[in-house]
Amino acid sequence: MNRVLLSVSVASLLAGCASHREVASVTPPTVMVPVVAPPMPKGAFPGMVIPVALPDGSYPTPNRNLTPAATIWHLRAALNVAALACRGPQEATIIAGYNALLSSQKPVLTNAEAAYAKEYKAGGGDWQDRYDDSMTRLYNFFSQSPARDAFCASAAAVLADGAMVSPDRMPAFAAERLPALERPFTEFYRAYDAWRGGTTPARAPAPVFVGRQYAANTPTMTITQARLQPISQPSVPVAPRPRLELDLSAIQ
Repeated sequence: MNRVLLSVSVASLLAGCASHREVASVTPPTVMVPVVAPPMPKGAFPGMVIPVALPDGSYPTPNRNLTPAATIWHLRAALNVAALACRGPQEATIIAGYNALLSSQKPVLTNAEAAYAKEYKAGGGDWQDRYDDSMTRLYNFFSQSPARDAFCASAAAVLADGAMVSPDRMPAFAAERLPALERPFTEFYRAYDAWRGGTTPARAPAPVFVGRQYAANTPTMTITQARLQPISQPSVPVAPRPRLELDLSAIQ
């Protein structure tokens, strides 16, 4: 009988110990996930110069703070570059769309050019040189090759939609669509900044002269603007193409 009681007591003691057993918690090991740097954007190269981002995150371009007349003329300039520089399957469509735009919007474009030139004349001095210099920088901005594919796709879309725009709607259309033609270039700048580690206004404030800095060492083509002249359609035999010359000094 005593042996039975002893066995029961030992069993009770063991059960009590088991009920107060502490279970150790094991913290799972920290898994280190490698940070994958964004790839260098197509057409970029180490050390290239792009505009410094402004405090609001945007980039200085020739298309900022434009009057309605300037906006129309800058849109026309962008599409002019597309008609001269875009090649491949969309080339004929872009050229045809550009020529159609010149025809359907000729009075609007002529008035916009005259009003834009008048804005420069109002500044006094050698306004023609300032105007020509501004147009050279504008054409070189839109001819930057790293953003060419996206720019040409955007230009094709703008021209397709522009075929349905009435002359009285052209100022609003230009204001709506010029940012779309500019976006491929600012997106390239943003992608390049992300690749090289980015810039923030606190570490890299925009210098006062940044408005004239447009990717100075980005490969570009200097394209002389056509004074509302249609671009020749590709044909067989192929007519000589406009001569495009490199002149980086124009945008420095």
